[in-house]
Amino acid sequence: MWLDRLAGGPASTSGSSTPQPGSRSYSPLPRRTSSALSPYVTSQRSGHSPRSSSLSLVSNDSSASLLSASRRPNGSGLRQSTTAPDVPNSLETLETLIGPKTNGQGDGDKQTGSMVEGDIDFDVDFGGLSLKELASQGQEPHPPSSRRPQIFDEYEREKSKFEDLHQSIVACDDVLNSVETNLASFRNDLAAVSTDIESLQSRSTALNRRLDNRKEVEKALGPLVEELSVSPEIISKISTGPIDETWIKTLSEVDRRARAHKKEASSSSLHSKASEELGPLLEKLTFKATERIRDFLVAQIKALRSPHINAQIIQQQCFLKFKELYSFLHKHHATLAQEISLAYMNTMRWYYLNRFSRYEKALAKVKLHVLDKSDTLGHEDTTRVAAMLSSARLAGPPHDAFNLGRRIDLLKAKNQSALPSYLAEEDRTTHYLEVPFRNMNLALMDNATAEYTFLASFFYPALSFSQISKSFNYVFEPTFELGRTLSRTLVGESFDALGILMCIRLNQQFAFELQRRRVPAVDGYINSTNMLLWPRLQVVMDRHCESIRQLTYSLPGKPARSAGDQSKLTAAPHMVTQRFGQLLHGFLALSAEAGDDEPVNASLQRLRSEFEAFLNRQSQSYGTDNRKSERFLYNNFSLVLTIVGDTEGKLAAEQREHFEQLKAAHQDKS
Repeated sequence: MWLDRLAGGPASTSGSSTPQPGSRSYSPLPRRTSSALSPYVTSQRSGHSPRSSSLSLVSNDSSASLLSASRRPNGSGLRQSTTAPDVPNSLETLETLIGPKTNGQGDGDKQTGSMVEGDIDFDVDFGGLSLKELASQGQEPHPPSSRRPQIFDEYEREKSKFEDLHQSIVACDDVLNSVETNLASFRNDLAAVSTDIESLQSRSTALNRRLDNRKEVEKALGPLVEELSVSPEIISKISTGPIDETWIKTLSEVDRRARAHKKEASSSSLHSKASEELGPLLEKLTFKATERIRDFLVAQIKALRSPHINAQIIQQQCFLKFKELYSFLHKHHATLAQEISLAYMNTMRWYYLNRFSRYEKALAKVKLHVLDKSDTLGHEDTTRVAAMLSSARLAGPPHDAFNLGRRIDLLKAKNQSALPSYLAEEDRTTHYLEVPFRNMNLALMDNATAEYTFLASFFYPALSFSQISKSFNYVFEPTFELGRTLSRTLVGESFDALGILMCIRLNQQFAFELQRRRVPAVDGYINSTNMLLWPRLQVVMDRHCESIRQLTYSLPGKPARSAGDQSKLTAAPHMVTQRFGQLLHGFLALSAEAGDDEPVNASLQRLRSEFEAFLNRQSQSYGTDNRKSERFLYNNFSLVLTIVGDTEGKLAAEQREHFEQLKAAHQDKS
């Protein structure tokens, strides 16, 4: 900004320099508007112009001082130079304006060389034009200037302002010097930062390259290093950690590492130092894991011997939850695993025998209907009175040995839970033999299913299914024998044919349910129970046939001779017919889904033959009254057909067809 002032710009209205009294004369000419067009300043040099006049308004000294001040080292390379325009000679113009020289060489020289004091007050009429305007006459006109001539007093008054301006310029120079220094320092710092950034970029590139190389090396060597080392966490977990799911996962990892190391050691001919050190460590971890597994399983087996313990809870929460333990133990220490399994089997063998012994005692307290030889079809005396007296004999609570009634509901019951022992002890109701048989065998089936499922889940694949079946039979053999003993006690002395057939059907249901549950190990017990029940049923059916045969033999071989005896005979159905019909109905109802190869069909054929022989022998008692005899046979066969009319199944259809034929044959004759 201050250079414009020096150059005589529009802003420099107060003068371009401080006047220097004594060195230059004062000129009353008005100051030029632009110093760039001044004819008196042709160049910024420290010397005077060769044609300089004492009337020059611009001091060369002051211009030099200001220009030198503006050229202080402030970081600016600005140089100021002007070119004088092509104007007429100034001296000639002044002479034209002032007039011709006076007479006397000395005066003219004096006037030319210096200004006198009177010249200051000399008033020249320029016609309202400034010196510059006068000098530039004949050229392109310039706009009139609004400046007025400044006198010396005004310069004196403004001297302090010029001094302040000079000080401000000096201060500005100092500030510019400081700014230049700061900018130079900032440039140097910026260059240093740029250098540091380049260094960081090169270091970052190098680190990225090293990281990529490290990742590649880690990717290649990571699995190998991991296979050749064991972390402290694994060692601590196996040695002192609680046996839980995390411990099982850690054990699986140790097992995998041990197998891989053993395979590598057996197949590779090169053994590294790390591999040689890893082998003993894995062996120690395996041994420690085996020891802890042994202690854990032994503790759980001991818990099974606690009183009032539920074995299935321990099996589910302690054994099956950690079934990998036995596989690991069997793989690394087969002898110890066999001892553990034998200890478990002996414990469960005692457990089931103890529990079912108490349950069998509870079922033994259940009251049962006693059916003996007197409850057969033909058990009656030769006379009706004796038969009625014999039927009046009651053994225990009243019961019906030939009517199935609601006993079949036990087969159709949806409730597949056994009667608890405490309820069996408190039950005061009298039942038939199929009730304790069902509860005992149902409890056996449920427990056997649970135990076999546990054995197959826990010991497999360490043990094969054949070995598991042998183990199961070892555990349950005393309990199965207890169940067979109970069945033998229930049916051994009983003549309840319907009850025995009910037990057979229940046993068949158990067999189907075990097949659905996929428990083949109980098939031996089911078959042995069948071998116990079927022969006993044949014995009872033979006893019924024998009783009817004896009754037939007891009938008189000749018809009644007297009319009084014949009048006592009636054509109503015999009591044996009622019993036979009810018994046949029960067998047919229980055999609705039976096959043709069952012994029931043959037994019913034999019983029916004996019954028909009895009726034919009884019909001979009517003598020559054939009509009454036929009526008697028709009524008996009709009663049997009526009783078995609502039964279903193939066997029932065959029996109904047979009795319908007999009924139709005797209906025509009656």
